[in-house]
This record gives sequence, C-alpha cells and structure tokens, in this order.
Amino acid sequence: MTDRRPSTGLPAGAGDSFPAGTTTARASACRRLAVVGTSYRRASVELRERLAVSPYELGGVAARMAQGREAVVLATCGRTEVYLADADPTAAAAHAAAVLADRAGVAPRDLEQTLFAATDEEVVLHLFRVAAGLESLVPGESEVLGQVRDAHTWARTAGTEGPMLNRLFSHALRTGKRVRSETALATQPASVAWAAADLAHQLLGELAGRCIVIIGAGKMGQLAAARLVSGGAENVLVANRTLVRAEGLARRLGGEAASFDRLPEVLERADVVVSSTRCPRLILAVDQVADVLPRRHGRPLLLIDIAVPRDLDPRIGDLEGCHLYDVDDLGEIARADAPEVEGEFLRAEAIVSEEVERFCGWLHSLDVVPTITKLRRRGEEIRAAALADAEGDFRTLSADERKAVDTLTTKIVNKLLHAPTVGAKEAAAQGDGHLHETVLRHLFGLAEEGV
Repeated sequence: MTDRRPSTGLPAGAGDSFPAGTTTARASACRRLAVVGTSYRRASVELRERLAVSPYELGGVAARMAQGREAVVLATCGRTEVYLADADPTAAAAHAAAVLADRAGVAPRDLEQTLFAATDEEVVLHLFRVAAGLESLVPGESEVLGQVRDAHTWARTAGTEGPMLNRLFSHALRTGKRVRSETALATQPASVAWAAADLAHQLLGELAGRCIVIIGAGKMGQLAAARLVSGGAENVLVANRTLVRAEGLARRLGGEAASFDRLPEVLERADVVVSSTRCPRLILAVDQVADVLPRRHGRPLLLIDIAVPRDLDPRIGDLEGCHLYDVDDLGEIARADAPEVEGEFLRAEAIVSEEVERFCGWLHSLDVVPTITKLRRRGEEIRAAALADAEGDFRTLSADERKAVDTLTTKIVNKLLHAPTVGAKEAAAQGDGHLHETVLRHLFGLAEEGV
C-alpha cells in the first residue's frame, strides 16, 4: 500500500544546514526565526533517545539554548527541535546544534548529517505542519498538539519565549486546532499508542483470554490500554513505578496492578507487553527477560516499546520467542496501513497554507517597523518644533487650553501618518515593503538620518 507519510514541506536543501555567511534579504532590525533539530525522518531511535528531552526538562534546556535570544524546545517521541528568534539565525542555530551535540555526547560534526535547519517562512510552515499532525510519525495523530502546547508553556515559564515565538506558537496551536475541527482527521483516532494496540490485535487476532501487560500508567499507557480493552482484551495488568497510579488505571480497566519489582512474575503470564514510561533508563534488560523464558515453556511474547528513550533493551528481540517492536516500527506500519483519508490530508494542507500565509504577512510587516518608528518620530519632532515656534502666541492660554492644543496637534499628526503607516504594513505583507519604505524615506526625508 502507498506510504502516506506527508512531505516535510521544506524546499529541497532547506533544512540541511545554514550556509556560511547567510544574510537576510530583509533590511530589518527585527529578530528572525530559525529552527534546528532532528526527527524520525533523519535520525534513528538510538540517536533520538540520546537527544530526548523530558517534559520537565523543556524549560531548562530552552534556557541553555536562549543565551539572550528567544528559544522554545519541542520534544516528542519522533523529534527534538529548537525554535529560535534572533537577529543572527546562523549563530543561534550553531549554538543550539552545539547544545544538542553535548546532550547526545557526540561532537557537533557528528550530528551535521542528522540535523536539519530552516529560517523564517520555512520555520512557520514546518511548525504549523507539525502542530497539524502532518509531520508526525503516525500521520494525523493528535497528541502532538498537546506537546506543542507543553513546549510553549515551559518556555514561557522559563522566560525564554519572547513576543515573536509567543506569536508563532500561539498561531501554530490555533492552526492545529483548526485542522482538527475542520477536517475528518479528528474522527480517525491516530497515535503511537493506538498503533501499538492495533499491532497486537493484528498479530495475535482475538485478544480475549490473552494477558496484556501495560508498563507505565501515563497518558500513552492509558491510551494503549483503552484501545486494547476496546479490542476485546479482558485480562489487563498495569505495572508502574508508583503502585497507586497503577492501581488507579487498573481499577478503571477492571484489571490488576503491580509494582516494577513484580515484573519478572508478570512476564511469566504475559502475552503482550506495551511499555511507555518517561524513565531515562531501561525498564527491562535482556537478562531479566531471558531468565523468565524457561518458565514460559515456549509461549511467544510480543513486546511493543513506545517510549523514547526506550524502556526495553533492544537485545530482547534477539531472544527466541520474543518479538520486539519500537516506535519507528510502529510508524512504518501505521503509514502503510493508514486509512483512506487522502482528501482530509489535502484539506489539512490547505488550512496550513492559509495560516502560514496569514502569519507570514504579519512577519513581513515587521520589516517596515523601524521606518514607521522613524516616520512617527519625525512627525512628533515637527509638531514639537511648531509648538515651540508658537510659544509666544500661547502665553495667554490657560493650562487647559494648552492641553487642548497639544491634544489637537497630536491627533492631526496621527491622522496624517495613519494612511502611510497602514500602507507600509500592507505593502510589506504583500512583499513590497522595501519599495514602500524607499518612498516614505524620500518623501519625509528619513534617508538623511541613515535609516
């Protein structure tokens, strides 16, 4: 079946690296957008787990990335990306890449072929597609919208998100919500957790009578458990580091709870293991599973690891009778078996394109802000000079009358400058900002000030 994985939306070569000496074509003092990171498209799960950032680390890692610039870190099981706003996107991206390399414990040059980077409009397109689920490991999945929100929230809490990234992420969230509400993608539940449950059903058939073990009582574990139960699973056991949480989920499922120290006993009974924790270390080592196998008397064991970093030792898949799948395996299966919703993806792409155009219109309008600032300053200078020249005529005026004159002249200047201000912003949004700036500078003598 055709692979329905959406394209990145970036032009060929964009995202490979920042060329040396990159300069902006926009004569603006405003900060520019940049993104640098990697995803399942470019990096193996082995590398991604070394770059993984837990939700609780998002603010701290963003602070390392910021260093005087705006920074937001987005982390999912399929990607780790750093969004930046800075006057020098090349330096910003280079610093972020160095931090990522340090986090992975490798030299920056060793990450060069794995990282992608983009600037300005390409950043907007990429993030909006991510928020819409069009860049996800499982196309159309909805969990990514919450992960984009988490990135936004943690950066704001850490003080690394400024006005530009705040607007970018707020708009990305609106775009993702619009895609969910205006297309049928929301009616096609898709996530790594659901893909894991569906894989178990495909490989084992009828789940009634099977022992299903869920390791981790977090959101992904809950989703996988709910999907398995709806598919006929009745014998569900939830294992979690905190027994109270395991008991809560098990109670809702009508199942049994266990702490991690009971995993060897649990594995003896299991037919399917789905693991999704946020632990930075392995939950199950190959030796632990190997020790249990003799007591299973040859019964096959299906293990599905949907965590990044991984919970299950990858060497478990080499053991006889053990069938191990990770998130990348699930992504390939989900894309190959995707439902026939091509039209919905096209509608989602159209919504994203519309929202990207809207945001970029605002982004381009920033190009003329310095000139507009100078224009309004010139207007205020002329007004103040005229009032100073007429000071002799105002000697007989009361304080209230002087205030009325000041208010009136301010309104006149504002009304005179309103049309050229709006015109400059509209022209910039349409890509003609430079021409409009040139005209304004000439007409109002702004070029003399070296604007």
